[in-house]
Amino acid sequence: MTFTAILADEPAPVEPAAAPQNPMGVFGSPLFLILMFGLFFLVVMLPASRRQKREAAAMMAALKAGSRIVPTGGILGTVVKIKDGEDEVVIKSEDSKIKILRSTIARVLGEDADAKG
Repeated sequence: MTFTAILADEPAPVEPAAAPQNPMGVFGSPLFLILMFGLFFLVVMLPASRRQKREAAAMMAALKAGSRIVPTGGILGTVVKIKDGEDEVVIKSEDSKIKILRSTIARVLGEDADAKG
């Protein structure tokens, strides 16, 4: 073939470019990932947070004078005075009495042996 014959040849028609194929299929799409995260939240996270709230409410309901507690500050103390409907709790730690908020109680350790009798 000569140089003029090469120039005279028409180029092959260009086909429209096909959409690129995702090698992972449906599993690689962002919508699938969002749906999987939502499903994980509904199945694992939501029941766990509900159970945790229910346990905290039961712990606060069982709180009474003589209970040994640990507030979030880490002070070990015994409940001296607690009233239903109030947010303040008076605790005794060694020789001092402290007013704390009911919401700061992290754990209830049990009953104090001295308070029983």
